[in-house]
Amino acid sequence: MNYDSTRSAPAEGTVRTLSQSELPLLHDHLLRLDRTSRYDRFHGFMDDGFIKRYAEKCANDGTVIIAYFEDGTVRGAAELHRPDQSPDGEPEIAFSVERSARRNGVGSILFRKLIAEARARGYRSLRITTGAQNQAMRALASKFGAKLTFRHGESTGSIDLARHGQPELVPATTVAPLEAARAIADLNRAYWQMVFKMYGWGRAA
Repeated sequence: MNYDSTRSAPAEGTVRTLSQSELPLLHDHLLRLDRTSRYDRFHGFMDDGFIKRYAEKCANDGTVIIAYFEDGTVRGAAELHRPDQSPDGEPEIAFSVERSARRNGVGSILFRKLIAEARARGYRSLRITTGAQNQAMRALASKFGAKLTFRHGESTGSIDLARHGQPELVPATTVAPLEAARAIADLNRAYWQMVFKMYGWGRAA
């Protein structure tokens, strides 16, 4: 995944799991990735033919695709691959976000929703692999508890869902600026309550 962790504005799209009939939207999304993003997502530049075969495989092997939509178009995707598709029996996850949708928290939104989906399926851990040069993805994975090790030009890590304590987002709802405003208000309220308590000014309203 190619993800910019510097936020500039809250995401304003919707997040939901794609139905089987909608899985071709993953193909269209991956084709829109620019060269650098495609390189980071697949740990090397892959041509359109590879993208088509990869998307078809995901559509046929039970991969869960959680998509971020803007104006009806998929601009980001989180993939949850079944454990029987992995050589070590651990479900693997992957992410991609188009350049136009970056710097607004889409990666974190998709990560939380994917973890909720994995827990619902009874998975105990998740494996993530990213290129050594993809610093943004490595930072995001670490934020969500992945312990990454570097080997053969890749960073590979595992997330222990039993110990992972990140809050889950409301599934498949609009991620609106109002939510960000409420979060800021809650933070301000908590801050002033702490100040009032420190200086003995009584209880904050």
